[in-house]
Amino acid sequence: MTLKFKKRIALYNTLAVAYTTALVFFVISFVVYNTAYSHLDANILVEKNEMISNLFWLKDSIIINKMPEWNEAEHSQVEVNPTFLQIKNMQGDIIFRSDNLPSNQKLEDAINGEIYYNSELNHKRIRLGQFPIKNENDKTIGQLTIAVSRQESYTVLYNLIWVLLISFPVMLLVQYFSSSLAASRAIRPVNQLISLASKIDHSNIESRLELPARRDELYELTQTINDLLARIEKSIAQQKQFVSDASHEIRTPLSAIRGTLEVLVRRKRDPEAYEEKISGVIELVDRLDALLEQLLHLARVDSGTTVTRKEHVKLLPVVSAIRQNWEAMAEKRNISILCHLPADAAVKCDKFFFELMLDNLVSNAIKYGKINGHVVLNWNENTRTLSVEDDGIGIPENDIQHIFNRFFRVDESRSSIVKGSGLGLSIVQKLAELQHIHLQVTSRKGDGSTFSLEFPQV
Repeated sequence: MTLKFKKRIALYNTLAVAYTTALVFFVISFVVYNTAYSHLDANILVEKNEMISNLFWLKDSIIINKMPEWNEAEHSQVEVNPTFLQIKNMQGDIIFRSDNLPSNQKLEDAINGEIYYNSELNHKRIRLGQFPIKNENDKTIGQLTIAVSRQESYTVLYNLIWVLLISFPVMLLVQYFSSSLAASRAIRPVNQLISLASKIDHSNIESRLELPARRDELYELTQTINDLLARIEKSIAQQKQFVSDASHEIRTPLSAIRGTLEVLVRRKRDPEAYEEKISGVIELVDRLDALLEQLLHLARVDSGTTVTRKEHVKLLPVVSAIRQNWEAMAEKRNISILCHLPADAAVKCDKFFFELMLDNLVSNAIKYGKINGHVVLNWNENTRTLSVEDDGIGIPENDIQHIFNRFFRVDESRSSIVKGSGLGLSIVQKLAELQHIHLQVTSRKGDGSTFSLEFPQV
């Protein structure tokens, strides 16, 4: 089952607190345990030093001295903080035991050597210290065992562990519900954003979300959503404009074709008249075909799936291969095409896309060039820039920023004379971006235009 966002926040916070609290509880228990038993061990060590100081030995035999001091009250009583003493020789015989130690019981041994350990005596919990007794030759001749009650320490530790075990789940439940409440309050502005954003559709895409007063993450989220809405609004407007322009561009030649055919079917005409009208229809069909081809190119580029196949391409062979297309256009306007391209000039690009870009740029230069003028192709090896220059009508300064928009044509009142769809430069720009080619334009009205393609270093 998928938890809601606020529930996940509460769960993660609770888990984090659980890990931290468990670690803290472990540290507390460890410290209390060590403190309690260190205190008992210190008392045993004091008692051990006092006992050893009252012992004498003769070779391998232990001599117990000052017996009255060994029968102190703490060694005789069992009820109030008793201290139990026991001494064994190396044969395992008990040669001394304190009066408070029952005659039918003895202190259990652990292992040889000095060690502290826990045990029980008469169902009472005790702490024992076991120490070797050595003579002047550092030879072990016996074993001293000292025991003190650890019942009080055990009770403290037992109660502490139960308090921690009971309080742990209770604290986690409180933490979970507290975190849920805090998360609910924290994401309330997000829920408000969701509610407001869900009311925005294509009919009110211009609406924007109100920015919070504080410049925090929520402010950045709101700003990001508003930026996204702005991009969507712009995209929708561009799509509407594109559909409108495309419809207009397609409808115009279709209307002309329909009108021509209607004229032809009204009455019989001479073969020459039919040929003239049919030639015009063919020209309009070619115009439609070119428009649809350019629309397909744009659609493929916009889809984001276009793959470039970059290779070393020599400029002069490419220009020579497609120059025949330009010559037919240029001849009608008596425009000369001049190529100043070195034979070894080469660039790294997608050859098909480059041919398409160059064809559009030169075709535009011829369309808008001056009658009896020139179109010049130049190559600058230092900057690796190919430029297409014409001496035609130029572009007004205010229109330069729009010339790459789809279907945009400079000065509609005059450009209707020049056949075109207004898609060529848009295609050039898209293909240049796709291949990381820097596209620039410089122009002045009446002085012609220069379009430059700056290629990356090979």
